[in-house]
Order: sequence, then structure tokens, then C-alpha cells
Amino acid sequence: MENNFKMVAKTLFGFEALLEKELIQLGAQDVKTGVRNVSFVGDKGFMYKANLALRTAIKILKPIKTFKVISEQDLYDQVYKMPWENYIKPTGSLAIDATVHSKVFTHSKYIALKTKDAIVDKFRDTTKERPNVDLRFPDLKINVHIDRNQCTISLDTSGESLHRRGYKMATNIAPINEVLAAGIIMLSGWDGQSDFMDPMCGSGTILAEAAMIACNIPPNLMRKEFAFERWQDWDVDLFEKIEESLLKKTRDFHHEIIGYDKSPSAVRKAQDNIKNAHLDEFITIQHEDFFKTQKAGENKLHMVFNPPYGERLDIDMEKFYASIGDTLKQNYPGTDAWFITSNLGALKHVGLRPSRKIQLYNAKLESRLVKYVMYEGSKKAKYNK
Repeated sequence: MENNFKMVAKTLFGFEALLEKELIQLGAQDVKTGVRNVSFVGDKGFMYKANLALRTAIKILKPIKTFKVISEQDLYDQVYKMPWENYIKPTGSLAIDATVHSKVFTHSKYIALKTKDAIVDKFRDTTKERPNVDLRFPDLKINVHIDRNQCTISLDTSGESLHRRGYKMATNIAPINEVLAAGIIMLSGWDGQSDFMDPMCGSGTILAEAAMIACNIPPNLMRKEFAFERWQDWDVDLFEKIEESLLKKTRDFHHEIIGYDKSPSAVRKAQDNIKNAHLDEFITIQHEDFFKTQKAGENKLHMVFNPPYGERLDIDMEKFYASIGDTLKQNYPGTDAWFITSNLGALKHVGLRPSRKIQLYNAKLESRLVKYVMYEGSKKAKYNK
């Protein structure tokens, strides 16, 4: 127990409850939900496990010091006093990012610079050497968070955002973020117990995340590096043991995952990405225009997709969304269809009543995740059975 410490997993708006559930299932202790974050307690091995296995986390921070700040000089003095030799060599490299919500401190880049100065000056004064700044591949990545007059200094355990899984070789015009894709699939209730389809699959992100959820494959196995691999206490044997234990929990999948796209180049990119993720045995991708397709077979179908929003693509949105509704209604009985859109006006043209609407954000765009239930036969007939 004495080796346990607090961590904070950051996530997207609307995914806090999903991340809380993931952490509890992984075995985290003292799990507490915030806004766009969930805090928890675990040891070094659990820190490795969380980075490898969490689907809805963007970053995992390890807070090492919290204090009150009333001025930039105060921040400098407090950071200077910290035992930085425990975390980085005098000849190492560092990168600092800051987020600031305060009337006193208004410029996050200046706060990051002041923090860097304090650390560098401390080393220079005590060892006559100083760490360098390396924004791309630092030995230590530090996060400074100021909320009013409360400052928290954390070590970034992840490095590059955890949505960068490592399997994507190529993307299309408006690719969906992997964490967003995983989260909407989880919100849709997908459990791997039916066929799954993404009828506008783009570069294949939703398909890949669906397959990993169905088979319980850790999402970040293919990442090139986590920030903690450059730390002084990096334990490669422990990491490999954690990796192995997660892989033992994968499960079989007995249904189909199908992707369509009407762009031949998108189909090729998606196939390359799926192959690169070693998921091609579970996923079939075909060159099809969704509006000219119909459901194959009688099995229940779970559909999740990310249609164009009109942000970066020139499409007649009213007609396009009306076609989505018509195709679902006429050609896809026995289907639960979910899609995310930030074009809230275009939703009215689907011509179907959604059974659920969930507010999310895609990047900074306010969006809705909507669910349409396509019954076999009429809805009335279903209720009269």
C-alpha cells in the first residue's frame, strides 16, 4: 500500500462515467470523478496498466506537489524548492505544458516558461549543469495546472496523447479521434455480441476500436512509447509482465465487423490501418455507397458511424441526412443505429425520432450522439406481440 500514489486520468467531456467504470474494472482504488477527468490511486504497475488498457483516457498524470500561488515569483520559488533530482538528471531534457484558470495568472505559456526557469536554475545552482528543453522527446514531461490560486505540478506519465494508439498509418479529410471513437462505441452499449457495421468508415477508426472492445484487446499495445519509459525508475520487466497479463484476458469474437465507404482511397487507407492493427481477421471493409446498400441476413445489427458534418466537406447536408434516415428506415430492419454529428440543424432532416441523444464534443465542436432503433416490421407490431 505504501507504494500507492494518486493519479489523474484526463478524458473528453461526457466520458467521465465511462472512464470511472473502466478504472474500477481495472482495479483502481479511491476512484473519484471530476469534469473531464477521473482521479484514482494505484502503484507503478497500475500506472503502466492504465496507460496500456484505458480506452477513454487521453492522458494520465501523476501529481507530485500542490501548493497555493499568489504571484509568478511565488510559483518560481515553490517549483525551485522541489527535489527535481529525484525525477531527472542534470543533463536530461524536459518539456512543460501549463493550463491556467485564474484571474491572477492569465498566460499559460508564461507559466510554463517560469516553471522551466525554476527547474533549470535549481540544477545550475546545485550541479553547475542544466537540463535542456526538448518538446518532442523529453526525458521528463511536466504538467502545471493552476486553478485560481491552487497550483498542481504533475508528471505526465503518457507523453503523447493516448488517442494516438499507433495503428493508424493514413487518415482521411476529417478523421475521428480514437478516444472519441472508443467512447461512443462504449456509450452505444456495444458488447461484441452481435454483428457491427460502420457504413461510412473513413480510415477505419471506429471499426478498429469496436474490434478491440469486442476482443478485450488493450488499445495502446502498439504505441511506440509512453513518457514513463524515460523515467529513472522505469521497470521494463514489470511493464512486460503487465502487458502479458492484459493479453491473457483477450476473448474470442464470433460475429462480423463490416465497414463501407464510397471512396476507394478511404477503403484502401482503412484496410491498411486495420491490417497494421492486426485486426484484419475480425474486420471486412468494402467499397460501397451506404445509400445503395441493405442489411444482409436476419441477425441483429449494431451500427455506429461518424457521417460528414459539412465542416470540411462540400455536401448538401439536408439531402444527405434525409438519405441516412431513408436508408435506415427502408433497408436496415433489426438495427440499432448510432451516429455522432456536430451539424445539429441537419439532424432534423433524418426524418426519424431518436430514442437517445447524448451531448458530446468532437474537438471543440458541440455534437450529439444519437440512437435510432430500426425495428423488424412496424414498431406497433413489436409492442402488440
